[in-house]
Amino acid sequence: MYPTTLRPFLLLGAGLTALLSAPAKAQDETPAAPPPTAAQEEQDNNDIIVTARRRSESAQDIPLAVSVIDARQLDETGAFNVNRLQQLAPTLQFYSSNPRNTAVNIRGLGVPFGLTSDGFEQGVGIYVDDVYYSRVASATFDFLDVAQIEVLRGPQGTLYGKNTTAGAINIQTNQPSFDFEGRAELSLGNFEFRQARLAVSGPLSETVAARVAFSGTSRRGTIRNVTSGEDIQSLDNLGVRAQLLWEPTDSLRVTLVGDYNKQDALCCGSVFVRTGATQRPLNRQFAALAAAQNYAPPSTNPFDRLSDLDSRLNAGNVIAGASIKLVWDVGPGTFTSVSAWRTWDWKPENDRDFTGLSIVALSQNPSQQDQYTQEFRYAYSGERFDFVIGAFAFDQRIDTQGTEAQGRAASGWNIAPGNALSLDQTVLDGLTARNTQSLESTSVALFGQLSWKVTDAFTIQPGLRLNYDKKSGFYQRRVFTGTGAELTGRETDARSRAQLAIFTPQVSAPEDTDRNLTYDLTASYELAPDVLAYGTYARSFKTIGINQNGLPTDAAGQPIAAAGTIRPEKVDHFELGLKTQFWDRNATLNLAAFRTDIRDYQATVINGEFGVLRGFLANAGKVRSQGIEADFSIRPSQRFTAYTSGAWTDAKYVRFVDAPCPPELAGGTTVGAGQTPSAPGTPGGLSPANCDISGQRLPGVSKWAFAFGAEGNIPAEFLGKTGEVYLGYDGSYRSDFSSNPSPSAYTHVEGYHLSNFRLGFRTEDGLNLFAWVRNAFDEDYFEQLFVGPGNTGLIAGLPGDPRTWGATASIAF
Repeated sequence: MYPTTLRPFLLLGAGLTALLSAPAKAQDETPAAPPPTAAQEEQDNNDIIVTARRRSESAQDIPLAVSVIDARQLDETGAFNVNRLQQLAPTLQFYSSNPRNTAVNIRGLGVPFGLTSDGFEQGVGIYVDDVYYSRVASATFDFLDVAQIEVLRGPQGTLYGKNTTAGAINIQTNQPSFDFEGRAELSLGNFEFRQARLAVSGPLSETVAARVAFSGTSRRGTIRNVTSGEDIQSLDNLGVRAQLLWEPTDSLRVTLVGDYNKQDALCCGSVFVRTGATQRPLNRQFAALAAAQNYAPPSTNPFDRLSDLDSRLNAGNVIAGASIKLVWDVGPGTFTSVSAWRTWDWKPENDRDFTGLSIVALSQNPSQQDQYTQEFRYAYSGERFDFVIGAFAFDQRIDTQGTEAQGRAASGWNIAPGNALSLDQTVLDGLTARNTQSLESTSVALFGQLSWKVTDAFTIQPGLRLNYDKKSGFYQRRVFTGTGAELTGRETDARSRAQLAIFTPQVSAPEDTDRNLTYDLTASYELAPDVLAYGTYARSFKTIGINQNGLPTDAAGQPIAAAGTIRPEKVDHFELGLKTQFWDRNATLNLAAFRTDIRDYQATVINGEFGVLRGFLANAGKVRSQGIEADFSIRPSQRFTAYTSGAWTDAKYVRFVDAPCPPELAGGTTVGAGQTPSAPGTPGGLSPANCDISGQRLPGVSKWAFAFGAEGNIPAEFLGKTGEVYLGYDGSYRSDFSSNPSPSAYTHVEGYHLSNFRLGFRTEDGLNLFAWVRNAFDEDYFEQLFVGPGNTGLIAGLPGDPRTWGATASIAF
């Protein structure tokens, strides 16, 4: 039997680091400064150095679709987390109703849209200095002391530690230096926006250097909660990162890193958007239910930004970790070992009925995670051959303690009018489900990639990865009435049956293992100097998933044991690309065309009712994402730069015949043999048991997405310093998209365009003063729309940020 934990093996990396480092002797002379970061290696000829293939090389020389954003662009555009980053990278999609329910996708692929489950893997890997971050919640934190971010598109499993089927976000931070240096930044803005950053680096001895960085961000919320009198959707982030570098010889570098990130935001809420007719009886739709309880939302205009949520809101969480990285130039190549531990402590409080009524009085699922990873890698670069071979191990434990409780308005909302129990608040008031969950996940892999330069112009690059994964889960739901009596699920009296229709006890312990072989082949040809054409085929897999939030039930109300696990995704990816530079390398144009087919797509099925399940995982038949991407930049002189990036993405379900129905087709009596479902939005109609959404678009993906901008500057003197005055603009556009796993007319999000401006003064010695305005034209738009529970027709939403403005001062020393 395979061992249930890999932690002893994972700690081997740290031990190996100590073993290799112990015999090294300090040099008599002060060692050379560490190699510059990728961002610092940008050349006068507009080359951008990246480490996407685990070695430093020009972004234009690699046969890979990659977007590169450096530190200055991140700072000056206000892209301090992945949510802001998507405005600079059109093929990146980011959705977050709270840190746990966060999705980061590339080309529409990565994780299914909807409530997050611990039981599946993310398809977009997030790496910080080679350390894999398994929780997408880490993407909601501020970037901390970042040098450069690379967004890699397409499968990356033959080069990266954890198998990633949709792409990777490779974040590189600034490294410790043997010269004293630092940077300080302060930003102030409307909505009481405050952001401070500080980084200091320098030598502690001839062979040891340290770097410490701090970031703090706060802002009051952009939505007014009229019930509590508070502004929700606030920011309250704190981050600290410390690094210690030991360089005993020219050939050996050991870096110890620790980081701590905390969020304590008043988040996350929503606003009333609209109602839409469902197939529930008319007296069980939102208008009738609200009228029966004398309820009206605070505003029917969502951009009044008013909410009346009556439950406590909290999105408090801590992500922290430590790692030790060894880089050893041994023989003709470089050996790298990365040992890491990461932890996540999530303490949420939500209002899941989206109203000011006490229907769901309590909804919180605190979770704790510990993750251990170990990666060994050896990279060789030669005249004709380059290769990377590696081994990766991953061990994760997640524990969750959920509490969901009904309130005094629940009986009137959830029990059918006409049933006398609907008039008795005590039937459901205080009804509580206590959920206990755990997950152990183990993964090991061997991977490698070879680059063979057949001729000076023609290169073949095959890659291979062997994976083993094991997952073991546990779920228990216990149900208690308002008086504290526990329900077994076997009760037959009317009162108990009404309670069990909301929460049903359940126990499940799904587990599964899987092995698969990932491989890819890329061929590239240099058609002319600075013109590279390439083609790629990749077969990749996203590993098995398990239903960690409970199982769906059959007609008799019994859990369906076979639904405990879901099959791995099978990915076939094709890509053609062209990378060019011209006009003496002052202009760059890159093109890519891709097609990705996924069989057994891991989808989230959302239960429309309040009880039983928050949602579960299932395999859709097949999805496809295909499209064309273009990136163009121009820098005719030191005084002007401009860029534009665009993507056309056609992402759809090729086959999904048993999908959950959208709200306009849900809530009625399920059709029987020989019956025909009613037209959408027919009150009291007949609803299909499930819906065929084959051919419809995947959620969250715009067909068209663009990012564009320009900056000009002129020489100037200010405050007695010589420098340049600059004016910059950055814009983005997204066309319409669906905000529900099964496309619905009620959750169609219109396209929108955002414009950001900045005006400032900077000097070569590191002073930068600028004013900025983001969403300058105060565009009203939605980041997400939500279908309210219970199929009542309620649609809630999360408006995007309104116009924000402020000023930033930074200095390097």
